[in-house]
Amino acid sequence: MSQPHILLRGDRLALGLPRHDLLPEYHRWENHPGTILGYGTQMPTSWEARAAGWDAQARSEMRRSFEIVRLGDERAVGMTVLYVDQAVQRAEYIVLLAPEERGKGYAAEATTLTLDWAFNLAALRGVWLKVLEPNRAGIAAYEKAGFRQAGRLRKAGYWLGQPVDELLMDALPEDFPGTSRVASHAAD
Repeated sequence: MSQPHILLRGDRLALGLPRHDLLPEYHRWENHPGTILGYGTQMPTSWEARAAGWDAQARSEMRRSFEIVRLGDERAVGMTVLYVDQAVQRAEYIVLLAPEERGKGYAAEATTLTLDWAFNLAALRGVWLKVLEPNRAGIAAYEKAGFRQAGRLRKAGYWLGQPVDELLMDALPEDFPGTSRVASHAAD
């Protein structure tokens, strides 16, 4: 396994560049039943489709991915993605944690680091996401990172086979909590 290329450090986590040699691990995370439940996608993705998607995603000007790296052991524990719409300087946000790393508070820190990058380096005007209403842990992590509820899509997703509402949440630069790691790195 290659060493991570760290871009931005937090307290327990860092953002790094995604690594091609970890694609089988990313694929495993994406196809875990808990991930499929949380995304409301209902079906797994084949290895062939995921491998083909890697190259297309790497070339995309809209999709900016970060590997979430746990500091100390330098282990990849997840991914965050910003789908940037340059015309309006806003992005959709997605987070994916390794199944065995959930419940440790990593989603909030990874989301905060990604918003720091989005607002203080990419100069985005806003970041938004969709989350299934029963995903209380996800909603709490997003709120801790600065997201606020902005609306709802009624019965737009599925949770345990049942239609549920998707909440729309967004964050603006002024919603960013605490001190920017980007600013502290720039001062070094």
